[in-house]
Amino acid sequence: MLGSVSEADDAVQEAWIRLSRADTTDVENLAGWLTTVVARVCLDMLRSRKSRREDPLTWQHEAGNDPEHEALLADSVGLALLVVLETLAPAERVAFVLHDMFDLPFDQIAPIVGRSPAAARQLASRGRRRVRQAGSIDETDRNRRREVVEAFLAASRRGDFEALLALLDPNVVLRADHAAVQVGATTEVRGSNAVAETFAGRARAAQPALIDGEPGLVWSQGGNPRVVFGFAIANGKIVAIHLLADPDLLAKMELTILR
Repeated sequence: MLGSVSEADDAVQEAWIRLSRADTTDVENLAGWLTTVVARVCLDMLRSRKSRREDPLTWQHEAGNDPEHEALLADSVGLALLVVLETLAPAERVAFVLHDMFDLPFDQIAPIVGRSPAAARQLASRGRRRVRQAGSIDETDRNRRREVVEAFLAASRRGDFEALLALLDPNVVLRADHAAVQVGATTEVRGSNAVAETFAGRARAAQPALIDGEPGLVWSQGGNPRVVFGFAIANGKIVAIHLLADPDLLAKMELTILR
């Protein structure tokens, strides 16, 4: 939901505080009550991120989809899904995660996001379309995405502003988690011009890598990965970049440096 271990801990802590202060003697389904509270806390945190532009994850099914395709995509999302989720509005993100990962019905999701069940369904559907658009499992497409990432790295190292612009979607968003901000990254940058300016002449020490099987970049220090660059790519354009330096998240990723 949040893509941040520290923020997830904060959300759970807040839920326990609310539980300790609430009279739950009439609550028939405590697990459901806690799920609702945690989801609302996450939604508030996501909205707060958007308003202050600071820092700051898998899915299930919809009737009629190809089960084999779903299984393959579920195995491949990981960081790619996290990056795509960063492009969604908070309510879309919450509705998508609660329904497609946790299989909550829309009549339960609706009061959490403050919408009708039909509107909650639309929110999840929009999020699902974005994930599928950026999460194709076709091997040819994966190779093309690798080419885009490597072209981005080369343009960044050369300081080729125009080449960077050609690779970026006009509405691209660059976001960094709290740990990446602590080592000098900007929390959020939006728009192709601003993102191109951020990377032009930089990323010299980054290396192409496969991150949970998906093309990306890794900056290492002393042989240890310190920052991961995750990319969401749609129609040959980079739509989102996420810088991750949270040690807990990096430890869970399968990283393969491409020489």
